[in-house]
Amino acid sequence: MRIAAVGDIHLGPESAGLLRPALAELPHLADVLLLAGDLTRHGTLDEAHVVATEFENLGVPVIGVLGNHDHHSDAQDDITALLTEHGITMLEGSATTVPVGGHTLGVAGTKGFGGGFAGKCASVFGEREMREFASHTVDLAQSLQAAMCGLHTDAVVALTHYSPIGDTLHGEPLEIYPFLGSYLLGEAIDECGADLAVHGHAHAGCESGTTPGGVRVRNVAQPVIHAAFAVYELSVAPHRNGSSRALRTGTAPPVR
Repeated sequence: MRIAAVGDIHLGPESAGLLRPALAELPHLADVLLLAGDLTRHGTLDEAHVVATEFENLGVPVIGVLGNHDHHSDAQDDITALLTEHGITMLEGSATTVPVGGHTLGVAGTKGFGGGFAGKCASVFGEREMREFASHTVDLAQSLQAAMCGLHTDAVVALTHYSPIGDTLHGEPLEIYPFLGSYLLGEAIDECGADLAVHGHAHAGCESGTTPGGVRVRNVAQPVIHAAFAVYELSVAPHRNGSSRALRTGTAPPVR
């Protein structure tokens, strides 16, 4: 299975057609495309129309989650509906199954949220604002876990915007780690098991990391992969009884 993925493309009205030439090659390079959030700049419907046009009718299934930028104008529900109308499967605490060459690929997704990582994290305690902040991550991590554990496919990919581990944040200032992801997402992924986890959000982070349970994690923020998308290959035996790998096998041409 060839998994193409990208996040943090931050499209605006002047971006129309920017990615389309590289995306035209997608059916020859990958079986599915995952969008790891921050598809727009300010979360407006005008920007979302550009995203919808850019990623419709690509010849492979396109599956996405929203990011924090996509929530900025409080139009996330309308953006989700618009992208769905254009054939993009949007996930939030939900999952979808895609047939790939006689096998099945399950993708479970959520935006996720911040909070930090084990030993250095926010907790559901104190002021109402802090409790709400920490509780949002708990709720979304639980929804991701439920969606993942409900899949019965040959391969499973977890798709988030916020990072589930600290490894892929290396390069970012330590002070902002709590705003880039949460260990609770990683725990949810490890609880159900996955062949690959994909996220964005960390523009100055690094590409590769691993959850404590051994799931390979890839940061596909466009400033990290420096391309229209990266492609990762999963080799999975039927019913996930064999070994798997998540190795980067290629990228699209750089965005000009």
